[in-house]
Parts: sequence; structure tokens; C-alpha cells
Amino acid sequence: MIAELGMAVQNLRAQKMRTLLTVLGIVFGVGSVIGMLAIGAGAREESLRFIEQLGVRNVLVDAKSISSEEEMQQRRRASPGLTERDIRILESNIAELETLSPRKTLHPARVLPKPVKDLPNLMGVRPSFALIHNLQLSEGRFFLEQEQKSAAAVCVLGESAKVNLLGYERAVGKFVKVNDAWLEVVGVLRESIPGTGRFTGDRSGGAKQDDTNNIIYVPLGTFQYRFWDMSSYLKDELEGVDIRLKPGADSVETAKVVTAILNSTHNNTQDFSVTIPAALLAQQQRTQTIFTYVMVAIAAISLLVGGIGIMNIVLATVLERTKEIGIRRATGARRKDIMRQFLTESVMISAGGGLLGVAFGFFLAWLIATTAEWKTIVTPASVIIAFTVSVLVGVAFGIYPAMKAASINPIEALRYE
Repeated sequence: MIAELGMAVQNLRAQKMRTLLTVLGIVFGVGSVIGMLAIGAGAREESLRFIEQLGVRNVLVDAKSISSEEEMQQRRRASPGLTERDIRILESNIAELETLSPRKTLHPARVLPKPVKDLPNLMGVRPSFALIHNLQLSEGRFFLEQEQKSAAAVCVLGESAKVNLLGYERAVGKFVKVNDAWLEVVGVLRESIPGTGRFTGDRSGGAKQDDTNNIIYVPLGTFQYRFWDMSSYLKDELEGVDIRLKPGADSVETAKVVTAILNSTHNNTQDFSVTIPAALLAQQQRTQTIFTYVMVAIAAISLLVGGIGIMNIVLATVLERTKEIGIRRATGARRKDIMRQFLTESVMISAGGGLLGVAFGFFLAWLIATTAEWKTIVTPASVIIAFTVSVLVGVAFGIYPAMKAASINPIEALRYE
């Protein structure tokens, strides 16, 4: 076996350029597979973080935006919209309810200190909102139930809002002014995943997405007592309700109950939407799996091309070394010895290309993450799979040339010129 390895290395070195070009096919194939799997793993992790931030035990109710007074009047003839009455009914009728939080938002006219970038939005919620969405604090605390009941002038800043208004120094204990109300900062949230904000309608009927890091959170009682939204005539009393269920609760079945209750109170007017993060998670996982399979299948074409290249070079080598094969057979080499010799060469090409391809895969994943700002994760499983497949490609595409070499008639081979 050692002698065959030595012969394989010697023969491959004798055809350096041809071997290099064949190896490149495997390198690009393995690198592409690792890179595609890294993209898929990164996207999967981001999706899981996104769903977890929404809460897998949550059911989210959102009022649908209204674009005009005519639409508002038409809707109000049938439905009062999302109101505090809905909250009381939901609290009384959902057996699996752990807690909930209504919410209202406002885009303020002015904020002090003057923001460096966009004005942060103001959101009124209950203290339970932090539990529902697993909010983590980098400073201070979330506001308390007593502050909610007394409409205290306190607030919690998202990470971007804090930097936007107060810079990078400690913010707890400082004050910000939203419209005409001064608010004491009692806490600052850690940075959340960008892009997890909800889409809310503006007065022109368009849609904009809230940045969850650029929000000033206040108790809902404070919001209702101290702030007035000039565009409130185009909004429901509440813009949404976030519901957290007890452990083990069936979120899909509970969402059906929530929908039935709201259909009853809204007279079957479709002016709200119900989102189930757990169902989103399952759908996202199915979609991501299909996406990964497709990408890997596309990348695997490169490995197939590399395998064809291996077959091509080994077949060419067999023709060039026909006389050598005849001499070996005449001196006692068996067919399986000839077959093993050429199969060893093809496996060495694929294994060497596989090792270089792993390094190229890491580089490709880093390049994608840097240039496209897309998170990539190279997993040990993807490396093992890609390298194993590259070796199997060498075996599969090397068998035919090896069998052809072993089947050569030694007498004819000795006469071959």
C-alpha cells in the first residue's frame, strides 16, 4: 500500500499542471458546499433569534392600519376597533393566559436632547411587556406596576434611542423630554435584533417598520395621561396586544380562541391580525431546510464537475501508461493491484482537493459575511460532509478508469506505443 501511495504521488507530480487543474474542481466544489451551508446555518440562527425575541409562547394581536377618514368611518360602522374592552374580555376568557400587555405608539413632534439621527418612537406598554418579549437590560430596570398605575413620568430607552439622545455615558437618572413631558430614564435595554419591529401605518397610508432599538418605552398609563397623538383619529384605541401563554399551552389553539373572541367583539370585521411566533418558527424551519437543500444541490454541481475531471485525468493517464501497465502485469502484478494503483491516484486528488476546499470554504464564508453583511456559520458537520463527499467523488469517478486499466491485456499493452 505504501509503495502504491509513493507511485501515485510520483505520477501526479509528473503531471503538475493537469493535476492542479483537476484539484481546483474539487476545491471549488467543497468550498461552495461549505459556503452555502454556512449561509444557511447563519440564516437559520438569525431566524431562530428573531422568533425567540417575538416569543414562542406568545400570541401577538395587531390592529390593521387605516389610510383615510373614509376607511375609518366605514370600519367604525361595524367595529369599535381594538379597545381596552377587548383586553378585559381576553383576560377573562383565555384559560391559558399567563400575562398580556396592550400597546400604543406615537411618533413625537420633538424630543430633547435633540437626537443625532431619527426621532425615536414612543411606545406605551405595561410592565409585563418586558417578560413577554424577554427584554434584557444593560442599565437600570424596567418600570414597575406602581409606576404604571400612577402614570409616573419614567421611561426605558432602547439601545439606539439612548445613544441617539444621551450618547454613550450612563443614562439612568437622566431626563429626556418628549413633546411637552419630561421623563426620567430608569433603564436601558440591550440591543435587540434589527428588523424585528412591526410595520405600522403612517398618515399617508404607507408602511414603515419600527426600529426596536430606537424606541422610548413608557408605562401605558403614562402614555394615556401625558401624551396626545394628533393622528389618533386614524387609529384604534390600542395598536396591539401581546399575549404570553402558560408553559405547555397550545399557541395555535389559543390563537383560534383569541381570533374568535375578537371576531365577536368586532362583529366579524377583519380589522386585526393574529400572529403566532411558534407557527412562524415551524414555517421558517421548513422554508430554511428547503433553501439549504437547494443551495447545496447547486453547489454540489461543482463537485460533480470535479469528479468528471478526475475521471478524465485518470483515463488519460491510463492511455499514457498502457505500456507501464503491461510491464507490471508481466512481472506479476494482479488486476486488483493495477486497479488499486489508479484508484489511489483518484482518491489522492479528491482528498487533497477536499482539504484545500475546506480552507477555501472558510475563506468563502468569511468573505460573504464581510462583503454582504450576512451572518455565516461554518459548522463541523458541514466540513465533515463536504470532505467526505469529495473523497467519495474520487472513489466513484475513479472506479471506471481503474477497472479499464485493470482490464488491459498485458500482451497488447507491451506492444502499445
